[in-house]
Amino acid sequence: MDGYAEAVRERVRVARAAVAEAREAADPYVPVAEDDLDDALRLASSVDVDPDGGPGNASPV
Repeated sequence: MDGYAEAVRERVRVARAAVAEAREAADPYVPVAEDDLDDALRLASSVDVDPDGGPGNASPV
């Protein structure tokens, strides 16, 4: 699952970057970017992947 966990983390990283860029640009689509981030974080949670973690899968919670 390490490859899958890393793919989930990458999705979260990309979504976070998109939110930051949208906010910085005062883009009217900030809510869309935030929804994408929420989806990515929800996915990570549902498969027990710590989106901020390194190797390993389980969330420290």
